[in-house]
Amino acid sequence: MTARQALVKSKNGATVRIGMDAGVDAVLHLCSAAGIRSPLRSYPATFLGSSEVTLAELALAYTIFPNGGWRPNAPHILERIEEKDGTLVWDGKQQSVRKLVTKPETAYEVHSCLADALQSGTGKAAFTQFGLKKMPAAGKTGTAYDFTDALFAGYDSNFTCAVWAGFDKPQKIYRGAFGRELALPIWVDIMNAAATSYPPREIKQPENLKQVEICSRSGLLATDKCYDALKTANGDTVQRRTTYMEIATPSQAPTEPCTVHGEPRARLAREFPASDLPRAALAVDLSDVIPVVIRSPALLADKDPYNSLKPTLKPEPAPQPATETAENQNTDNTESVNEVNQASNTANQNQPNTGTTQSAPEIRKAVPVEPIRKAIPVQSEEKKPAEIRRAIPVKPLDQEDEDQTLLKSAARPSGNLDE
Repeated sequence: MTARQALVKSKNGATVRIGMDAGVDAVLHLCSAAGIRSPLRSYPATFLGSSEVTLAELALAYTIFPNGGWRPNAPHILERIEEKDGTLVWDGKQQSVRKLVTKPETAYEVHSCLADALQSGTGKAAFTQFGLKKMPAAGKTGTAYDFTDALFAGYDSNFTCAVWAGFDKPQKIYRGAFGRELALPIWVDIMNAAATSYPPREIKQPENLKQVEICSRSGLLATDKCYDALKTANGDTVQRRTTYMEIATPSQAPTEPCTVHGEPRARLAREFPASDLPRAALAVDLSDVIPVVIRSPALLADKDPYNSLKPTLKPEPAPQPATETAENQNTDNTESVNEVNQASNTANQNQPNTGTTQSAPEIRKAVPVEPIRKAIPVQSEEKKPAEIRRAIPVKPLDQEDEDQTLLKSAARPSGNLDE
């Protein structure tokens, strides 16, 4: 989304991003230069109008755009004071001094965005519903949080008008009380009445501004290939142009063609490998860099819980060849010692006699390695077959089996128990 679209469609998120890129201090300085004397909060919410200003300050700030970056010194109610006989006592036009706030090119760029906002943005109801006359005008809607204030500020070449709707004590007007529904109709009636006596004229565009066609996909100069393939509801592929017209100064306009739809431009700079670069040519002079001396321990705790200073891996021992018996090992060691002796004698014979005796190389005897003991296999226990229990058929309880009874009475013992 471009900055123009964000202002025309009143996108708060994009407005905050633009304000953060410019900086809170820069925005507050511009508001002060525009004539706003009310204290503004140095927070990003100020970009959306969270700080309170007077309606006169808002109207004074909007005079910058139709006047090429200039504004009056201060707003005044009286135009002039005359005596009974017509003698001029005080003239407001002579006392007012204009101040330059921004460049004429910047003021006209914002004016063109505000004109689009009135034509096709949030203020388009001025023409479609409320009957604004066909005249060069511009303006912007405004709605406070929780619908406590409704605003519209706009202008033509002769008049700048700001309208506010709300209560003297801030409270919700009603849910959905937008500026385009409450303040915009009042502004339209005022501007139509003023245009009857003072017909507006076109606001002149600075000569330094030119129209440029830009590709919306890359933000660079448009080419003949800036099209996107889109599928319709019928499944057909349609080529859609992805460019738009924008006004900009030569320093603002892009100079490179689109790299998304067109072919990338050839690199004119020669690329050198790292080996061909001069070693003495450093990109940064490190002599001015002051090293930072560590004055405290690297670890705050007394111990090293994560083993950051101690290695966690130990070197593995070198593998040694395994031998079957000690006798074979001794035989191999003896043969290797004899081979080394023969090689050393042959080397001494081939060397010329220089008159000096060389000491024989020291031969280290191999230490016999004990044979590796084989592990005793673990004998598994004999598996016993699992005991399988068979189900016993269940009979009704009211039928007693002759052979098996649930409970048999014990035989009465013989003899008299009373004795």
